[in-house]
Amino acid sequence: MASYQEMDGSEDGSDYGSVPKYEEMDSVINNSESGVNQQSGQSKPKILLMGPRRSGKSSIQKVVFHKMSPNETLFLESTNKIMKDDISNSSFVQFYIWDFPGQIDFFDTVTFDTDQIFSGVGALVFVIDAQDDYLDALSKLNTTVTKAHSVNPKIKFEVFIHKVDGLSDDTKMETQRDIHQRATDDLVESGLEQQVHLSFYLTSIYDHSIFEAFSKVVQKLIPQLPTLENLLNVFISNSQIEKAFLFDVISKIYVATDSSPVDMQSYELCCDMIDVVIDVSCIYGLGDEVDNEAFDQQSHSMIRLNNNTILLLKEVSKVLAIVCIIREEHFQQQGLIEYNFKCFKEAISQVFAVRAKNMLENAS
Repeated sequence: MASYQEMDGSEDGSDYGSVPKYEEMDSVINNSESGVNQQSGQSKPKILLMGPRRSGKSSIQKVVFHKMSPNETLFLESTNKIMKDDISNSSFVQFYIWDFPGQIDFFDTVTFDTDQIFSGVGALVFVIDAQDDYLDALSKLNTTVTKAHSVNPKIKFEVFIHKVDGLSDDTKMETQRDIHQRATDDLVESGLEQQVHLSFYLTSIYDHSIFEAFSKVVQKLIPQLPTLENLLNVFISNSQIEKAFLFDVISKIYVATDSSPVDMQSYELCCDMIDVVIDVSCIYGLGDEVDNEAFDQQSHSMIRLNNNTILLLKEVSKVLAIVCIIREEHFQQQGLIEYNFKCFKEAISQVFAVRAKNMLENAS
């Protein structure tokens, strides 16, 4: 077998190869050490789920973070109090989710302390039912954004245009355009168009759109995101990989991806691959020991598709996995990919170490 040094370039003279002695990845990590967000030493950020009654807030939380089947959410009772959920799936995905009942006015200053509600909030997700009359919801959105921004200007505002599975493609686009226009006009009237940015997502619990939307929300709360993206860029460019996602295995949220555009179909394939690996491991891979976990250091999988594409999953940490999309002709250099992945995995562990070190220093 050829050595890694011999694999450093291909016969046709292309410029991909292994990363020599971490030179590229070390520079990425060193840059992150000097710019680690001070937020890493603070308490976990909060994500608030707000919106009108029966808009689907609790269903989103149960499907994404508690693996509830979408059909089972039909039997959920309406939320009548604030539900607080601690999400600690991995070292990068750590936050609290507060699910607010839609029928209660939380801006009643006599009953509720808005300063306490919105302080420490990383993101506010406002859910609008796309199949219902959303004019009242937009009015509530504007009130919520105005009050929240006055308390905490650093909040990221995300709008989920939810339950779009029952709409045609044309209706989806028209609904998103109308909601975007009306919400923007309301911000202009409030004088906040320069201070507040609203992000809009079409979502449904019956497909992967809700996972992709929550991935975008969570990524904004990860201080190390630029470092992770740079590491993935280095990895795929030196391995001739088409696309790579760094997944939180438990929630199927991707905490980072490379800089190339995200194709929804590719993301769905990668999500499905995680499900396949976990399900098969649960059935055949646990062995006789009860304490064994379905996803561990031995976990990895390769699936060959009928369009000359290969899906490759490899374990990065206890709850993180990288899923790559590779063209079949580029998969011949498997030793090269293995070596580059080893470099990538060790670089990720260094990012964890830098983060833990800063948390200890800020705590002391």
